[in-house]
Amino acid sequence: MANQNTAVAAKKKSSLDKLGGQKFIVILVIIALFLFFSVMSANFRKYTTIVSILDYSYYIVLMSIGVTFPLITGGVDLSIGTGLICYSLVGGYLISFHNFPVWGGMLVTVLFGVAIGLINGTLVAVMDIPPFLVTLCTCMITRGLGAIIVGGFGITWPTATQPGGWFRNIFKISIDARNKIPIGIIWVLILVAVMSYVLNHTKVGRYTIGIGSNKEAAKLSGVNVKLYHIMAYVISGLFAGLAAIAYSAVFATVQPGTGAGFELEAIGGAIIGGVSASGGAGSVTGSLLGVFVICLLKTGLPFIGLQANWQQIITGLVLIGAVLIDVIKKRREVH
Repeated sequence: MANQNTAVAAKKKSSLDKLGGQKFIVILVIIALFLFFSVMSANFRKYTTIVSILDYSYYIVLMSIGVTFPLITGGVDLSIGTGLICYSLVGGYLISFHNFPVWGGMLVTVLFGVAIGLINGTLVAVMDIPPFLVTLCTCMITRGLGAIIVGGFGITWPTATQPGGWFRNIFKISIDARNKIPIGIIWVLILVAVMSYVLNHTKVGRYTIGIGSNKEAAKLSGVNVKLYHIMAYVISGLFAGLAAIAYSAVFATVQPGTGAGFELEAIGGAIIGGVSASGGAGSVTGSLLGVFVICLLKTGLPFIGLQANWQQIITGLVLIGAVLIDVIKKRREVH
């Protein structure tokens, strides 16, 4: 058993070293992209552009933090994008039409995300249904459910000047009509630090990595694989709920039927940041960095005249590059 623990520790240390190297590369890419867009466009260097990048990043980063855990188990959660919109619609509907206090609507929003995560985890871990299929189904369900609940109409959470509008100041404080302080990045960094600790220094994190590395070996070691497998999806749902609050705080109106594609940006950010496409390795800080690569591309490319189609192509090529790096690393480990 001691030899087995030593081997596991050595393998984990090796994986962390490789992740550290990949994160360093991603940081260089972020710096290079920022400098490139700044040189190519004077407008990109404006403070308002930086605020826009951060506004866009909050909900994607939060989703990416959560989905890192299912990805590390070797699974995936495709429900977080449409789920985010559904949870936000439900919370906003209760506030707008049933006189719920804002904090109550926020609580329901998060709990709804946790509930969907629990359903996903149970179907994957207990019923042994492929995670792609399970979360694709809940993706479709949440997309339709949100629209049905609000009757197909958009929902507006309280504005900053309305009663209950205090929640918008969680992510951005307005000094005046033009100047805003994006304090949401502080909360995002705190959550990244907390979940990094969870992943690297708690049973939940260690067993999540163990399930992704070798599920059968984890089971033989006495790990309650089903419980911790479910926990990975609950964490993903929790952070999708938190992302829904961030989305509601940053954007004026939440429209039903949207959100498809958000999950791909969150998953893509995690993979760019070093989460293995086959599971067993990854980091929350890497996911954060990977999302900023995607946010910089999405925000910066229009400044140099490239429209949505080119944005998708370039982002896709970056993702292919990240997956190829992961495949090459895996092959080197084997040989």
